[in-house]
This record gives sequence, structure tokens and C-alpha cells, in this order.
Amino acid sequence: MREYGMKLNPEKCTFGVRGGKFLGYMVSEKGIEANPEKIQAIIGLRSPRTLNEMQKLTALGKAKEFKWTEECEQALNELKKYLATPPLLANPKLGKVLFLYLAVSESAVSSVLVREQRKCQSPVYYMSRMLQGAEKRYTQIEKLALALVVTARKLRPYFQSHKVIVLTNHPLKHVMTKPDASGRLVKWAVELGEYDIEYQGRTSIKAQALADFIVEFAGEQIQEEKKGWLLHVDGSSNANNGGASILLQAPDGVEIEVAARLSFPTTNNEAEYEAMVLGLQLAIEAGVREVNVCTDSQLVAMQVEGSYETREQTMVQYLKKVKELMARFDKCVIQQIPRTENERADVLSKFGTLVAGVKERKIALIIKDHPVIEEKEELQMIENSGSWKVEFMNYLKEGVLPDDPIKARRLKFKATRFTIIGDDLYKRTVDGPLLKCLDEERTQYVLREIHEGSCGNYSGGRSLA
Repeated sequence: MREYGMKLNPEKCTFGVRGGKFLGYMVSEKGIEANPEKIQAIIGLRSPRTLNEMQKLTALGKAKEFKWTEECEQALNELKKYLATPPLLANPKLGKVLFLYLAVSESAVSSVLVREQRKCQSPVYYMSRMLQGAEKRYTQIEKLALALVVTARKLRPYFQSHKVIVLTNHPLKHVMTKPDASGRLVKWAVELGEYDIEYQGRTSIKAQALADFIVEFAGEQIQEEKKGWLLHVDGSSNANNGGASILLQAPDGVEIEVAARLSFPTTNNEAEYEAMVLGLQLAIEAGVREVNVCTDSQLVAMQVEGSYETREQTMVQYLKKVKELMARFDKCVIQQIPRTENERADVLSKFGTLVAGVKERKIALIIKDHPVIEEKEELQMIENSGSWKVEFMNYLKEGVLPDDPIKARRLKFKATRFTIIGDDLYKRTVDGPLLKCLDEERTQYVLREIHEGSCGNYSGGRSLA
């Protein structure tokens, strides 16, 4: 300081102390706590003696009678004790892991950032924010994501210098990375991608202040709404061939109609099985996880359920195929319904004779040359381990990151724009559609097919995709 001519004010400098007053707070190696001088007014608050003093204390002006009992005195003393002992705010050490609790209510979002030391949790910072305008109409899971984003913005230095583990029992990570997430969730996911954030299930809360915080804003349990798809199937046959119909209905009302022509001799029961197998395969390709299959064939429904014995070798093979496909769903239920409730599927199965019922709609037509039980399994090629997709797939599926912290942070930031459907990697676009990610060899093949075909006019990259 002498070399550069610097001078210090002795009244404002303190050296070699373990604690002291700083900016109105008491700072020590334990953390930051309130200044006792600031809360002396609360401690010295006396009990009201008149009606006017009680009105000042309670901020209620309509009281007509003054009555101060022992219960009132006890409640006031407990309130003074609570206000005079605010929680100690801990000082996080550089590089240590921090934990974040989130809570939402109808009108506000809150969070508390804590550090854990010697199996004891100490709060680092509290944050709360009132919801405004359209934010009040967000779903509960969107409010939870908003609480995380607002906390990251306000406590940016903590998020940049520490790994933050979000403790929640709600599917926050899944919702923000699923392909059909709303625009705001995708935007928030990209914004949070620069931080080292990890999601874990919430365990027991070790700090009483945190327990009070969580209880106060407990609210209703947040659950992601799960609705299954509905699959109607039907089959029919005549002397020479048969037909199968598939009607796949999404929870949001989207429908997929498929009529299949079976160009081989088949019985009516075999046609019913063909329709069910084709319908389950279509549902798997569409990424359906929960499906309710409706058929008007009592034999097929009871055989799949196990109530009827299957003796014919052909039926045994069909049943085995159906069971294999059902095992690929999280939930798959076979339900027998009356024929009157399966009329649309019945019309599709008789596509050739009842044209009037289907001519106003776009229907996919499939021609099958042989039964599904005679089809051979297709072998899937093993992708090159050096593919650029491997890192993204490993991180999105297993949470595996590169050892290099810089590469790991870059990967987490980029991965927010990618999602996995089935075994394929897709990239989100600004407009909403998902772009399928390809390896280099597959990319060259697709480019040749596109440029040599009807799209050879070299349209823009976005429209070409």
C-alpha cells in the first residue's frame, strides 16, 4: 500500500477477527445472521394495555372490546421469539455442491438454496416471487420450472460457481426435455443449459427452517397428466382374401386410420389377429406408451386375456406375436366391445364394399402379401461407436458426461435441443417439428435421394428439412 500510495481509514478497517458487523449484519465463519441491535425493538415490545395499543399491534380498527388473556400473552411471546431468532444464512465454499428446494402456490413461487455440511443443512439464500398476469394460469409443473429459472437468474453467481442439485419429487427434468414440451419450457431449458444442474428425488429435510418452508407452500401434489391412447381394430375375410382396419386415437383427438388388404387366404379369426398385430405395431412406431385396445372379437380378446385355451397352431403363433408386442408398452389393455361400438373399424375392414363411408377422409392403405406370423425379424445395424450422436444418446438416456468439465458443460447446453423417441435422436426446431438425426453414411444416402428426386431444385435448408 505504501508503494502505490494507498491509505486506509482505521475506523472502517478491521484485521485478524473471526466475526463482526458488516452492512448491518453479523458476519462470522458460521455464516450471516441478523444484528441483535436491529431486532431489539421486537424483543422490547411490551404487551398492549389499552384498546388503542391492541389496534396498533393487530392493525385491526373495528375492535370494540379490549381483553388480554394469558393465551394472548403466550402467543405474543412465541411470536417475539420467532421473529427475534431468524435463521442463520450459511456462506458456501467455492466448488461445494449446493441443494435447491422449490415450492409453488397459486399466487407465488419460492425456493431456498442450501448447503449441506456434516449431515446438517443450512440455508444460503431464500427467494420468492409473486406470479403476474398469465403466469397465474400456468400449470403446476410450469410454475415449478418458472421457480427454477427465476432462482437461477437471481442467484446467477452461485449457479455459475457451484453444482446445484434440485431436490424434487416431480418429473421436472422429464417435462422440460420431452419432445412435445411447450415453447416456454424449451426456452427455459436452453437458458438453464449453461449451468451444472442435476435433478434428484427429495429425501428427508434436515433443517427445521426448510421444513417450515416446504410445509407452508406444500399445496397440491403435482402430477403429470397421463392419458392412454385408444386403438380400435377389426378384421374380415372372404373366399379369396381379407381386410384389417386400424383406428388409432390420441388423447388430444388426433386420429390415424389405416385399412390393410390381406392378399392371402385367411379365416375371420386370423384377420382379427392380423388387425391387432398391425395396430400394435403402428402404436409402437407412433411412440405410444399406454394403449387401450378395443376389439369386437370375443375369441381374440379372451385368448389374449387367458380365459380361452388356444389349441390351433396358427392361433398359438398369433397369440405369441401379440404378447411380444404388448410387452413393449408400459401399459396395454385388451378390451372386448360390442360390434355397434366398433362400427368405424368395421367400415375400414370392408373398405372395398363400403366406399361411401370412407371417401371423405384420408386413409392409409396397406397391402399384405403374407401373414405377420411368417414375417422374419429385421436385424438392426449397429451404429458406429464414433458417431456424433453417441454422446447425446448416452447423456439423455444415462446422464453420462465426458470427463472434461468444459466438454461436459458444452454437451449439457447443446443437449437441451435434442430428445429421444424410441431409439432415435431428434433435434427440436424453432418452428416446432422434430428433425431426425442421422449418421454421416446415412446422411450421404439421404442427400443423394433428395437431390436426385423431386426435391432437386435446391430449396432452402429449413424447408428442405
